[in-house]
Amino acid sequence: MSTVQLPAEYVQPTPVEELSIRSADGIRLHVEVHGQPGAPTVVLSHGWTCSTAFWAPVIRELSDRYRLVAYDQRGHGQSEIPPSRARYSTRALAEDLAAVLARTVPAGERAVLAGHSMGGMTIMAAGGRPEVAERTAANVLISTGPADLVAELTVLPDGLRAPRLRRFLHRQLLRSRMPLGPVSGVSRAALKYATMGPGSPAGQVEATARIVHACPAAVRYHWAGVLDRLDVRAGLGRITAPTAVVAGTADRLTPPVHAHRMVAELVDPQGLLLLPGVGHMAPLERPAEVAAEIHRMASAHLAGAPTGTASVPAPAPAVDPAPAVDLAPAVDPAVDPAVDPAVDPAVERTTVA
Repeated sequence: MSTVQLPAEYVQPTPVEELSIRSADGIRLHVEVHGQPGAPTVVLSHGWTCSTAFWAPVIRELSDRYRLVAYDQRGHGQSEIPPSRARYSTRALAEDLAAVLARTVPAGERAVLAGHSMGGMTIMAAGGRPEVAERTAANVLISTGPADLVAELTVLPDGLRAPRLRRFLHRQLLRSRMPLGPVSGVSRAALKYATMGPGSPAGQVEATARIVHACPAAVRYHWAGVLDRLDVRAGLGRITAPTAVVAGTADRLTPPVHAHRMVAELVDPQGLLLLPGVGHMAPLERPAEVAAEIHRMASAHLAGAPTGTASVPAPAPAVDPAPAVDLAPAVDPAVDPAVDPAVDPAVERTTVA
């Protein structure tokens, strides 16, 4: 039993409604509705080994302005565990999202979709599906990537330079069948190193550990196999809705190289928000900034959404505060010198820790 106190903002809020939705293949999905009934809708899709609890601090930031729909990916949280390996696939992820949207976003209405890690891959996997596109006003892709995940992992030390050996060892880490057991000091330290920025406080690490440890080992393993083979670049290129990208500069699981590639491939990129010193768990590490980016996209692209800039408190300094950096365009100014970084939505925006 963990002895670390969980901060109030990471305690999962009580939903105003809970739903059980069947996906195309019959798998039951647990869905929670938070916030304001009748308000514009934001749909939250979590990542590998997480659950609806992952979105707790973001839900708390946005619940006074939006109707927030969060669902457990198949096998995670309170959703049904697939009975066979064949039920784990990017197609299944896309079909699950489509089922959730069909039930929670009325015909003729649209929502902003925000996906973290595998949740972002879910949105990309659903790219080009008309039943998803017709209910999507905009997207926010957070700490995610479309392909080559194992090749780009940076969990192992830089000193291990042999590419084949690095890929082999990273694959073994990713696809481990080992049960995580109770949360401990060792597991907290390992998770912090692999998934969070070095300045993450104990409460954030505890929240991450409790969520990840709750994922069944078999579910973790089967989804790891999907992630190992992941390639949703075709779907990414078929997303027509305006889409923003968020990445932490200290993300070891989906490093910022993925974010830059996604921005380059999007039909309608709406900017890249880089969070210095932040790891893979950006919605837990910097919920105010992530919520502000979701609000920015909703206020610009979602009918009925409140307008104006969301209030974002100044974050506490990280262990090694990053120096202020100038805004830089996501395109090469030598190719397009007319781009103005101050107004162009495709511009890379960096917040300082």
